[in-house]
Amino acid sequence: MEPRKMIDADRMAVMIQRLAYQLVENYDNFNDVVVIGLQPRGTVLAKRLHTLIQEIAGNTSIPFGELDVTFYRDDFRRSEEPLTPNTNSIEFLIENKKVILVDDVLYTGRSIRAALDALTAYGRPAKVELAVLIDRRYARELPIEPDYTGEAVDTRAHDKVKVQWSEKDNEDCVWLLTVDVKK
Repeated sequence: MEPRKMIDADRMAVMIQRLAYQLVENYDNFNDVVVIGLQPRGTVLAKRLHTLIQEIAGNTSIPFGELDVTFYRDDFRRSEEPLTPNTNSIEFLIENKKVILVDDVLYTGRSIRAALDALTAYGRPAKVELAVLIDRRYARELPIEPDYTGEAVDTRAHDKVKVQWSEKDNEDCVWLLTVDVKK
């Protein structure tokens, strides 16, 4: 794999700030809104967006949660290795709430489908919107599209997009890992 840095820390910060402002512009207040990050890597973006939204909107009571979809995935029974789920941390009901679901990369749409299934354990939301940092837009396997996108990128199916977070990886950036496919 040949890595190429697509997005550096400065550009990533601008993208996250823009996502936060778009969310604030689309909601008059956040009284009936919750922010939920998809485990494991969507939670970092969700925490940052949650913090920025609270600062910009002046509302510090917006509920925040973390959702694991391990056992809702359609491929979890195919794994030969035992799966280790992340923790769910949703201390509120989402019944009749507007849910902002957050993930780092949208690719096939399968993780988001699993997240929609997992959310129903916490109630029936009034609405679910999807915010992602990176949308790999030409590889969807399901009819799922983001409502808020940091950046849409065109990649080949065998390439990988890796978001690094300073909280986990000591650096904010997005890498494109190009796989050399022999014909």
